[in-house]
Amino acid sequence: MTEMDNPLPSSAQRVADAAKRLGLSPHIVTMADSTRTAEEAAAACGCEVAQIVKSLVFRGAQSGTPYLLLVSGKNRVNEKKAANVIGESLARPDASYVRGTTGYAIGGIPPFGHDTPLKTFMDADLLAYDSVWAAAGTPHCVMRLSPHDLQAKTGAASLVVY
Repeated sequence: MTEMDNPLPSSAQRVADAAKRLGLSPHIVTMADSTRTAEEAAAACGCEVAQIVKSLVFRGAQSGTPYLLLVSGKNRVNEKKAANVIGESLARPDASYVRGTTGYAIGGIPPFGHDTPLKTFMDADLLAYDSVWAAAGTPHCVMRLSPHDLQAKTGAASLVVY
């Protein structure tokens, strides 16, 4: 793991502040290498791809409601299964919608601290680990968290997504 020793970028500081409000205290690090993809993040963090939390934003096809799916880096979302749990079919929004809803660019979306409150669902596979790594506001910032704390503090419903 190659960390940079700089103050946090403003978007990562917003994540740190949101974590504090939730009662979480993750150590946010800025990596020298990109953590935009699950594979890049796992390599940078020195962990399994399955320990990476992908924060994926979907929009309800009928309601337009934004949903956040916290997914293990090893899994792909089966949108039909997810829709059955959520109660409506899902649409993949464009990058502009995602940034406007969350306040973060794709590749740096954290699991909490968004501009718009998001109904959150969490991949049950993440709960098999003592710790997981999630984006912390930029494609170079990550944070280590307990998946059980993450689920409890975000109120995320469990979801089998594949």
